[in-house]
Amino acid sequence: MRIDILTVLPQLLESPFSASIMQRAQDKGHVEIHVHNIRDYSTDKHKNVDDYQYGGGAGMVLSIEPIAAVIEKLISERSYDDIIYMTPDGKVLEQSDCNTLSLSKNLMILCGHYKGVDERIREHYITKEISIGSYVLSGGELAAAVVVDAVVRLIPGVLNDETSALTDSFQDNLLSPPVYTRPPEFKGWKVPEILLSGNLPAIEKWREEQALQRTQDRRPDLLD
Repeated sequence: MRIDILTVLPQLLESPFSASIMQRAQDKGHVEIHVHNIRDYSTDKHKNVDDYQYGGGAGMVLSIEPIAAVIEKLISERSYDDIIYMTPDGKVLEQSDCNTLSLSKNLMILCGHYKGVDERIREHYITKEISIGSYVLSGGELAAAVVVDAVVRLIPGVLNDETSALTDSFQDNLLSPPVYTRPPEFKGWKVPEILLSGNLPAIEKWREEQALQRTQDRRPDLLD
């Protein structure tokens, strides 16, 4: 998979992709992540990429020209399964969205900033709009990093245990059950006996029951 990220603050994306699973995924060749500075495509002598909004009002808007320039350059080089815009008013990201995106070959992600981008970008280039929650960040960079992480970890070969992602929360519309590791007792707090029994069918049944109970308690909306 190849992922191209368009941003006015590329330095915000250096750390999320330079360690742990994301770095290993790139080293193994499972994903290429390319970050493009929108300012490089500005024709303004000061490399400005924003302007006042028509009609007045507080806040600046990302200009259409430099964004269109970088998008058109990239789409002239390859086909994209989706061109995604990170925005608070987009569809809230869910695990099913990540599963679908993980099957893509090429993705482009545009990071919003200031009051957003010129609406014509959204109308004519964007194919999918995503939000990571009902709140506003300073820019779309951190949200884009969340999407990339959630998608890339699903690519076969990225995780050492490929079955791990299949048992994550939300994969079956349930939260994950409680998990434990050694020691079996700490300060008098014991691991449930069923997990030490070696009875795999009984353990799976216990996990299913715990997952359902936890979902009912914490996220009943997932069961609707």
